[in-house]
Amino acid sequence: MPKILIIEDEAAIRRVLFKILSEENDTYEVEEAQDGLEGIEKIKKEDYDLVLCDIKMPKMDGVEVLEAVKKIKPEIPMVMISGHGDLDTAVNTMRLGAFDYISKPPDLNRLLNTVRIALDRKELVVENKMLKKKVSKNYEMVGESEGIARIKDMIDKVAPTDARVLITGPNGTGKELVAHWLHQKSERSKGPMIEVNCAAIPSELIESELFGHVKGAFTSAAKDRAGKFEAANGGTIFLDEIGDMSLSAQAKVLRALQESRIQRVGSDKDIKVNVRVVAATNKNLKKEIEEGKFREDLYHRLAVILIEVPALNDRRNDIPLLINYFAEKISKEQGTAEKSFSDKAVKLLQNYDWTGNIRELRNVVERLIILGEKEVSESDVKAFASK
Repeated sequence: MPKILIIEDEAAIRRVLFKILSEENDTYEVEEAQDGLEGIEKIKKEDYDLVLCDIKMPKMDGVEVLEAVKKIKPEIPMVMISGHGDLDTAVNTMRLGAFDYISKPPDLNRLLNTVRIALDRKELVVENKMLKKKVSKNYEMVGESEGIARIKDMIDKVAPTDARVLITGPNGTGKELVAHWLHQKSERSKGPMIEVNCAAIPSELIESELFGHVKGAFTSAAKDRAGKFEAANGGTIFLDEIGDMSLSAQAKVLRALQESRIQRVGSDKDIKVNVRVVAATNKNLKKEIEEGKFREDLYHRLAVILIEVPALNDRRNDIPLLINYFAEKISKEQGTAEKSFSDKAVKLLQNYDWTGNIRELRNVVERLIILGEKEVSESDVKAFASK
């Protein structure tokens, strides 16, 4: 049920606005405040989906109210109510963050249309915040080891820039997690993050996947299709396992990085793109360059910043934290009671040879939670290790 607050010192205008909104939609919960100070107190105590605020009021004018609201609850859309002589001020409030303004006496259609749009926008803002929190939880970076602390510090420094990043490390170490944090902490976080697993796409299709194609470019190209670079415009493209990309596709990626332009397969038309590129690989690219399998010029374009993710065997002190994190997460996903791990069980897992890294640890924790008793014991872990 949308909650709307009217801040207006003229009782007659308040009554008109209250009547219009209440009759427009019986789900609207409309409240009133007779001046700016009362309005601010209400906003501090309640969560409103929209505020309609007069500009000229005693005690505290509308501009001051707007500035205060933007500090305490910036997500609330503010629609300013302007008298005939307040037009310049009303326009200025838009620069200060107001959603819109309406003139006195309010035009019915204009008012209701503005209210509907503002409420829709508030809903989208809330959904976006919830989605970001959900994404952040899915890609939480767990660990206090020196290697992880170094990566977190690097992300904080690099994320706000548009510098290209190459993430290296063995399979299962969480390279995609680093890529997601780089995006989430960047100025591009409101834009898309598009992931491409270069190892999972056949070499003959990788160029079409990345850059799109035009109808008739090849046998199965029945219509024009945009590629991943276009989909990532304004955001980030994550090229996972880039060491498996064909040399011809590498050449086109290099051009995209140099010129910020791409061409769809079968077309000679340039398409301008604004994309940050983050790449990852489990291969030694310098060795791949020596063997002629990877372009040296592309490597230097990608590795402006190099982040190395350590193997789990090199950060064993993080294993107890990871076990607790996965145990809680898996229990919630499975809808089961959370199970604890005995100290001896944790010690055995710390000493295990984790060739599959974080991915393998998660799978093992899940298996032990599903098959173990209320507390996962040393014998449970020994039984797993013997298989």
